[in-house]
Amino acid sequence: MKNVKTMLVLATAMMAATACSPKKEAAATDNEEAKLVLFYSQTSNTKTVAREIATRLGADIEEIIPLKPYEGDLQATVERCRQEREEGITPEIQPLTSDLSQYDVIFLGYPVWFGTYAPPVAALLDQVDLSGKKIVPFCTFGSGGLVSSTKDLAGKEPGAEILPGYGVRAARLEAVPYEVDQWLKRLGFLEGEYTKLDEFPEQHPMSDEEAAVFDAAVDGYPMLHAKAETVASRAIPDGVEYLFVAEDTGETASQTRIQVYVTVKTGEAPVFTQVVR
Repeated sequence: MKNVKTMLVLATAMMAATACSPKKEAAATDNEEAKLVLFYSQTSNTKTVAREIATRLGADIEEIIPLKPYEGDLQATVERCRQEREEGITPEIQPLTSDLSQYDVIFLGYPVWFGTYAPPVAALLDQVDLSGKKIVPFCTFGSGGLVSSTKDLAGKEPGAEILPGYGVRAARLEAVPYEVDQWLKRLGFLEGEYTKLDEFPEQHPMSDEEAAVFDAAVDGYPMLHAKAETVASRAIPDGVEYLFVAEDTGETASQTRIQVYVTVKTGEAPVFTQVVR
């Protein structure tokens, strides 16, 4: 009888220990990659994207802050940036409060100026080494710059893994929640379904209807002067996306051919989403 009581006590103790021990799921959570959303934003456009990413991922977030802010209108910002580029200097920035060594994945955000990441981000990259980390760029722009800035980022941080980034025109911020959700799911940072788009087919000569789509999309935008030559299209949710190859006819054109992406949602006017130079 005494042995039976002893066995009952031991069994009860084992059950209690099992109930209090961490579950395997919790242990797996401890091994997840630590993520930081790190960004510079002058007009709050990039901050809007940064907050969307941080909220969806539950990630830490920090803003890069220059000691001397970029103030004034667009022209004043352009002039200061041009002068800094000509002199080969970057602005001083406040020290980060985040310890970058504690993060596996860094979402790095910036507005695109002169075709690449804004000077405060350049200043940060001069101070840190992100080798061994995953860097996920995101940016806001007037017409484009995701491709060129990502290329510059890869050159600056050759020891890091640069993942496919996200870019959005400042005129299209209303699209951020849906597009960021799809982008994060496509990269595997979020679970859930996302739309897998077909590759664009080969370019072909434009029809009059396709030419009208291009003209309507770029009409009125002062920083884009181009003449479309060929086009390809693919289906997207509730619409069509076009990829135009065009001749850059701007006075300061550095290349003769550019790519212009245009989206036409059902019942809506055409809008260009980015330019790749």
